[in-house]
Amino acid sequence: MPASSSSAVRQPDDALARAPQPVAPVRPILDMPVHDLGWKPALALLEEKLTENRGLTHIAFLNANNANVMMRDPDYREVLGRCLVLPDGIGVDIAARFLHGGRFSANLNGTDFVPAALTFITKPLRVGLLGATSEVLQDAARNFRRHSPWHDFVEISDGYFDRADPTFILKRIEQARIDLLLVAMGTPLQEKWVDKHLTGDHARVVISVGALLDFVSGRVPRAPDWVRQLRSEWLFRLWLEPSRLWRRYVLGIPVFLAHVLRHRFRQPSTLPG
Repeated sequence: MPASSSSAVRQPDDALARAPQPVAPVRPILDMPVHDLGWKPALALLEEKLTENRGLTHIAFLNANNANVMMRDPDYREVLGRCLVLPDGIGVDIAARFLHGGRFSANLNGTDFVPAALTFITKPLRVGLLGATSEVLQDAARNFRRHSPWHDFVEISDGYFDRADPTFILKRIEQARIDLLLVAMGTPLQEKWVDKHLTGDHARVVISVGALLDFVSGRVPRAPDWVRQLRSEWLFRLWLEPSRLWRRYVLGIPVFLAHVLRHRFRQPSTLPG
């Protein structure tokens, strides 16, 4: 990757150039194009993006909570529009059934997608980790190294750096010569931060991963396999952290479904037949 000043401000034309071109069928959810890919095509697409020299690809995920944020935050919607967006969770599957007559080909949530990608891609990568607390970051890096030791995991920083002046962090990322950068700072901050500050000089692919590092570190347990197979991991998380997550799930899911219903009845039918 060519060297350049990490403090350079990206021009509007660059933002337009970064808007992902459709690489697969999309199913718009609340007017946000979401790529409809099975597991193998999605992993192959990521591998392809990591070998291209076409600037930065920013991958984000759309779930019910992110969609609610998008509906009340136009700036976040614009940022997502410049990302390659993948479907995450049963909420967007319900929306896809109602709006398009069928669910997404796969539930490509970041908590499963990133570890699967690190296993799928056998060419050694330099993978940067940015976000969470320093303890979580260290534990996640250690577990990633056990999971896929042929990759080189670089601990860039926890998520508590100076947001007003990220020059030091941007320089660290650039000097680390990262292929894949995982940013775990929470929605919508992580997506906005990546969109504002990072370019192809920092990484080939950046994935906004939310709570992934918490799970990989082992500090937050995943739901049992049978719960995940029932698409009910959100209930398990709510049981673990009711005070933090009740608003997201107990209030957020009905709000999301209301957005979908309102959207469906305001738009011409897109259902087949």
